[in-house]
Amino acid sequence: MAMDVGSDSDSDSSPLLSLPKKKENNRTIVKFAVAAIAVGVLAIFLFFSVVGNSKNGEGGQCNLFNGRWIPHPSGPSYNNGSCNFIDDADNCLKNGRPNTEYLYWRWKPYHCDLPPLDPEKFMNTMQDKSWALIGDSILRNQMMSMICLLSKVEEPVEVYHDEAYKSRSFYFPSHNLTIATIWAPFLVKSVTDEDDDGKAKNEIQLYVDVLEKEWEANYHKYDFVLISGGQWFTKTTVVWENNQVIGCHNCREKNLTELGLEYPYRKALELVFSFISKSDHKPVVIFRTWTPDHFEYGEWFSGGVCNRTEPYKEGQFNGRACDHMMRNIEIEEFRKAAAVGSKDGHDMELLDVYQLSLLRPDGHPGPYRRYHPFDKDKDAKVQNDCLHWCLPGPVDAWNDLMAKMLLD
Repeated sequence: MAMDVGSDSDSDSSPLLSLPKKKENNRTIVKFAVAAIAVGVLAIFLFFSVVGNSKNGEGGQCNLFNGRWIPHPSGPSYNNGSCNFIDDADNCLKNGRPNTEYLYWRWKPYHCDLPPLDPEKFMNTMQDKSWALIGDSILRNQMMSMICLLSKVEEPVEVYHDEAYKSRSFYFPSHNLTIATIWAPFLVKSVTDEDDDGKAKNEIQLYVDVLEKEWEANYHKYDFVLISGGQWFTKTTVVWENNQVIGCHNCREKNLTELGLEYPYRKALELVFSFISKSDHKPVVIFRTWTPDHFEYGEWFSGGVCNRTEPYKEGQFNGRACDHMMRNIEIEEFRKAAAVGSKDGHDMELLDVYQLSLLRPDGHPGPYRRYHPFDKDKDAKVQNDCLHWCLPGPVDAWNDLMAKMLLD
């Protein structure tokens, strides 16, 4: 009986004495399980973050041309009061644009930062240098942004302009720096007949195998050359090659082969890059890519507007088929030319502003390309400009990028 009672006591007491150890072990197991789950969740989160960021250019090497627009409370470094060189059609503040939210954004590349152009550093680096910006009115748009940014250090003197103010030249005497724009909307020879609003009286005659003579003749004078084009190729053009008409773009009333955009633009770029890569003169050549327009509900000639007040988010608007085609032509032809030119010591750089421009439907003059267009009639039908850019505005970031590329 004693044995039995003893056995019973032992058997009753042993479980009671070991019970706290079981609770402690269970707690430990639970802690490990929770920790394991947490680590697993974190690993999954990091994996998808890396994948997502890789798609956006993060988690890897910095790409200045991929990023997003982020709020910039301090706003632009100049305005229409501090810069006297803004063209009237780009002077949105002077022209009465009521919303100013478009001024308070800056371009943030993924996985790195983009400092604003330092005008003093830029001017000191460009002492005794000369620049030519060769292209259309959007390139002139960029030049005036450049002039405004640099005029904080020294105000330039305009030493030349043609009758229509399409080709212009500015001189910074203290730095012996010249910045000129040469009007060459196709980069190759063209004969045009248009009014001030861009409406053609006759088809443009385009010679894809002949360079525009003014920039070809003066190319040797410049230390830095910035080139861009493309937009004018969308116009109605009769295309010439080997001294004969080979076709047309958008000539509905003529019995000519429709060439589309790709052939004439590619041929023009091939000729331009061939000239550069074979030239004995070796300036720094920067090619700036196509910038999309943001007309909605029509085109420039059919009531299209651009009345958005903030940037697109990435993926919200991916551009049109024409935008992708033109930029792809540019990238392909530039890469071929740069590969050839580099073998002979030519320095060719790509300024790819497509993505950051694509995301800024809010940065255009819209109806405010003219002075206070609704003062007399708030319901007036006003032609919008959704192609050029307000100054100050998104185009300033193009020059921030260019300065970063050249000075760092």
